[in-house]
Amino acid sequence: QVQLVESGGGLVQAGGSRRLSCASQRSLITYSMAWFRQAPGKEREFVAAISWTGGTIYYTDSVKGRFTISRDNAKNTVYLQMNRLNPEDTAVYYCATAPSLATVRSTPAYWGQGTQVTVSS
Repeated sequence: QVQLVESGGGLVQAGGSRRLSCASQRSLITYSMAWFRQAPGKEREFVAAISWTGGTIYYTDSVKGRFTISRDNAKNTVYLQMNRLNPEDTAVYYCATAPSLATVRSTPAYWGQGTQVTVSS
């Protein structure tokens, strides 16, 4: 069982930045990690994923060049640095994990509880 706890959400003005963190109570070595988000009235969507080594990273097109996913395996933590935020980025952000990069992008095994990010215009 893997428990994930997100933090770092809040209210930010358009154009601003925010860094989300996702911590696990156990080692995430060999686990791929991902961030998803769900905006009001919309389905949950994939945002970014990172392999357990950090060597392979994927982003959805709408965040490329603005968001950066990273991880610190020594701290059992994954991050999502979000820059140049706009109101369309308003959503509940979830981290997720799975044994493989392919699985974490489609059917993660474990989810965090989510953290709200609201971008004001």
